Amino acid sequence: MSDSDSSHSSGDQKTFRQITRDRLLYEMLRSTRVKDSKSTWKVLVMDKLTVKIMSYSCKMADMTEEGVSLVEDLYKRRQPMPSMDAIYFIQPSKENVAMFLSDMSGKRPLYRKAYVFFSSPVSKDLVAHVKKDSVVLPRIGALSEMNLEYFAIDSQGFITDHENALEVLFGENADSSHKSNYCVNTMAIRIATAFASLREFPYVHYRAAKSSLDASTLTTVRDLAPTKLAAAVWNCLAKYKATIPGFPQKETCKLLIVDRSIDQIAPVIHEWTYDAMCHDLLNLDGNKYVYEVPGNNGSEPEKKEVLLEDHDPIWLELRHAHIAEASEKLHEKMTNFITKNKAAQIHHHSRDGGELSTRDLQKMVRALPQYSEQIEKLSLHVEIAGKLNRLIRDFELRELGQLEQDLVFGDAGSKEVMNFLKTKQDISSENKLRLLMVYAAIYPEKLAGEKVAKMMQLARLSRDEMDAVNNMRFLGVPDTKKTSGGVFSLKFDVYKKRHGARKERNDEEETWQLSRFYPMIEELIQKLTKDELPKHEYPCMNDPVPTIHGFAPSSSFRTAQPQSAYSMRSRRTAATWARPRNSDDGYSSDSVLRHASSDLRKMGQRIFVFIIGGATRSELRAVHKLSVKLKREIILGSTSIDDPSQFVTKLKNLNSDELSLDDLQI
Repeated sequence: MSDSDSSHSSGDQKTFRQITRDRLLYEMLRSTRVKDSKSTWKVLVMDKLTVKIMSYSCKMADMTEEGVSLVEDLYKRRQPMPSMDAIYFIQPSKENVAMFLSDMSGKRPLYRKAYVFFSSPVSKDLVAHVKKDSVVLPRIGALSEMNLEYFAIDSQGFITDHENALEVLFGENADSSHKSNYCVNTMAIRIATAFASLREFPYVHYRAAKSSLDASTLTTVRDLAPTKLAAAVWNCLAKYKATIPGFPQKETCKLLIVDRSIDQIAPVIHEWTYDAMCHDLLNLDGNKYVYEVPGNNGSEPEKKEVLLEDHDPIWLELRHAHIAEASEKLHEKMTNFITKNKAAQIHHHSRDGGELSTRDLQKMVRALPQYSEQIEKLSLHVEIAGKLNRLIRDFELRELGQLEQDLVFGDAGSKEVMNFLKTKQDISSENKLRLLMVYAAIYPEKLAGEKVAKMMQLARLSRDEMDAVNNMRFLGVPDTKKTSGGVFSLKFDVYKKRHGARKERNDEEETWQLSRFYPMIEELIQKLTKDELPKHEYPCMNDPVPTIHGFAPSSSFRTAQPQSAYSMRSRRTAATWARPRNSDDGYSSDSVLRHASSDLRKMGQRIFVFIIGGATRSELRAVHKLSVKLKREIILGSTSIDDPSQFVTKLKNLNSDELSLDDLQI
């Protein structure tokens, strides 16, 4: 690995995603350039997994600039190009190596020379197998481990692409089988390659199994998932220490491994930021949004595709803003643009100052070609925000959102949920289901009681929707069969106004009314930063010792008593859902947002959090917010990133039949 990519203390700091991109483009593709070569162009051959790794970090134009003229699939029939060199970026599997040897063997190999890069550590047996092929060996220009087998989904986020980790490790049929072990081990390999890319060696903290906290608790396979993953990651990192030149020999950062059971509310509650609402309400395909633009001269509308990603400055500025704030800012931007441009004013006045339609914006693009890109981006987001606001109104989400927030903070209970279900019969079944899942996450002891059954009946949930609510027990909810639902109902109804799943945060500036909710990892990250995580609940694989980077010695690790998860205060706030209140989250001003990514690189050591079973948009937002607040670059990893509908589907499947190895998508 090149020093320029890996030094965390270097002056020119880059985001996690930029480092990933640079390694793929420069350390891999550019390193294959030969000065006296007749041709600078090469073929890039990849397998199914490495194609996805590349696509998350690099564009085709980036690869072309580094001399790649053609991208090929290892398993598809390919045309021989004996005058060109090939770069193989592949997983180190027997099948892949066999395909590569087949390509380069015989009198007429497919390519002149092969530069082979493995996405993760390759076994000695496979290396020996390649080296003993005397025909192929002279045709190999490089044989090295890239150790890059994760998907950089964000400047501060990655996934390991284990979409079915929740079902495999937490489902009804979860056991310590080959399948679950395979899932954990491949997950660990991919997580470790993120540390190889960044040249970081972490303290590995993890959520302990409940049996280690309570002797009467029976350890289940699902409860051991973070422990097993932490051990597997630790094994990978120990090998890196011994084999990768220049890999840190002392700890340089912190990693916390948890699972979805730490916060079952975050995946289903309605989030009110622009990013979260787009993914929740617009049926996006990944980050791809498809919309219609009016055709020229009255012709049929055209369909356009756009990616809502970092290269769009408006998206970057507004993605973590409350939808009402995003709408206001877009209106301001459009007003400012029209004020400054006479041609735009003419079109605007022709509509008597009314709201601009998509057609008006298209006319503006034609009238002001020099601003076409700016207007198109603005018009896209004006349309999206307008669509979101219509859906919020049509689905009656404000009242639902208010009830969800009140439940979370202990300002509402079963009575309010019952009233809502009785009076709001038109609410979609998915939204009723999500409300009941929020309720079940806050009152797990009532899952088997009559009250929840009555609620599901009132909501007219289907059988598989009821399964989704009941299956929350697989995510660490107490065994309700041992207790009487009625007794719990009586006990907790007395205190329902105090039974909150989140504490009100006095240290936070007040923000938008429907943004009171925050994901649990916010608390965990802040405690991890201050060394306040209870050691018995979150043990460390490598006990902390003083380091040159300024971590406190182990004596300063305070074994804090776990704070109650329930708010003992009740506060009813006015239902002003869209009332702006100044926020300290670092995204209230354009300039702060613009400089945040470069500024935080000059700050303290990295913090990594990995969530088994899928992360949420709110958790991704939390790491961006906390990076600015804590002056640390925080990176979120997970098996997948799930929108609410995806998470609900996964919960429905937790008691389905056994999954095959093919379902693991590994």
